[in-house]
Amino acid sequence: MDERDWLILKVLNEKKNITKTAQSLYISQPSLTKRIQQIENTFQVPIIHRGTKGIQFTPQGDYLVKCAEDMLSRLQKMKETALNMEQEVSGTLRLGVSNYFARYKLPCLLKMFQQQFPKVNYKVTTGWSHDIVNMVYHRDIHIGIVRGDYQWAGSKQLLFEENINVTSKKPFDLKELPSMPRIDYETDSLLKTVIDHWWNRTFSQSPLIGMEVDKGVTCKEMVINDLGYGILPSALTEGHDELHSIPLKDEKGEPLIRKTWMFYHEDTTEVKMVREFVRFTESLDFKKI
Repeated sequence: MDERDWLILKVLNEKKNITKTAQSLYISQPSLTKRIQQIENTFQVPIIHRGTKGIQFTPQGDYLVKCAEDMLSRLQKMKETALNMEQEVSGTLRLGVSNYFARYKLPCLLKMFQQQFPKVNYKVTTGWSHDIVNMVYHRDIHIGIVRGDYQWAGSKQLLFEENINVTSKKPFDLKELPSMPRIDYETDSLLKTVIDHWWNRTFSQSPLIGMEVDKGVTCKEMVINDLGYGILPSALTEGHDELHSIPLKDEKGEPLIRKTWMFYHEDTTEVKMVREFVRFTESLDFKKI
């Protein structure tokens, strides 16, 4: 068994499909099937069953998958520790960031960081914040940058805050909202819960959903074109002075705030590139980026 075999087991468990696993690992399907058979011959046990809905692992296969994840984690740590013994800050930094941060903040952040540490490479994963939190927890990434107050027992740093606003192209009063078309969009469960709780506390009737779109940035463009109002974090509408916004407030009359955090495990800062990235990111004023 080598690193490639452990990786095959890990990805196969994630994809639950031979074809998708082969595509993900950039190998042919026959070659993948042969490697799986070699693994089974090595341990002299069947590790998967093929069915109409994909593949299922045998109990022995499940055990080997857990071993594979542990082995890959140990190998990664060994590589990083060996690389960390050099004086230079170098290596591949694995980041997981929310979709908004990836689009509006990350490029500038990495550009500035790379100017100081040009030998660092990056592997960036984007997605919903709750998925990023899981990736940090399972150590699939070094650092996660998420929007929202997720439970996290490790180290964390607040990067910036933003208001949650009702935003429209035309001036409006909050009491008019139930009769105005709203542009709804997919977002993480934390923000949706905050918005729904505010609405149910403020109005007795359901919102008038005039349109559903995929993301907050799409919602913003629809609002700019006067197709309805949106309930959006203020960072999305910065610089659009033509829009009219009213901050949402909680029961005490305080503005509802959405926070962006950097999550990581403290022991990962033993790696120089991770430690330097954390220090560098903590020093920035993200309102100016």
